[in-house]
Amino acid sequence: MADKILGVDFGDTRTGLAVSDALGFMASPAGTVYSKYIVETAKKVADAAREHNVKKIVLGMPINMNGTEGPRAERVKEFAELLSGELEGIEIVFFDERCSTMAAHQILNLTDTRGKKRKEVVDTLSAQIILQNYMDSHK
Repeated sequence: MADKILGVDFGDTRTGLAVSDALGFMASPAGTVYSKYIVETAKKVADAAREHNVKKIVLGMPINMNGTEGPRAERVKEFAELLSGELEGIEIVFFDERCSTMAAHQILNLTDTRGKKRKEVVDTLSAQIILQNYMDSHK
């Protein structure tokens, strides 16, 4: 049996969460953390990690299309440092999140999800896509 994994799509205001099943086959939505403060977001994500009893966190890394890292990547690394300080014994790994938000928007277009509802689910869906892609690449 594999350990559960938490997928995280970090954002300045909304941070999407997803969690794997115990076998590491399927990512499911786990909600959205709302905060404009990076320290508070790290605490809330750490709480979610403990609540779901995960052994690893996959953090979406915003890589530019040309393969370089920009200011957003630095912000994600800062968040990872804060998150690491909140948790003990939980590995944090970065995973290229290129196109995850775009894929989430495509799915929401196909399901005709609009307005406030769309805003509420896009980050969680992005986290789910990041986590699923990570798990698929490690099978």
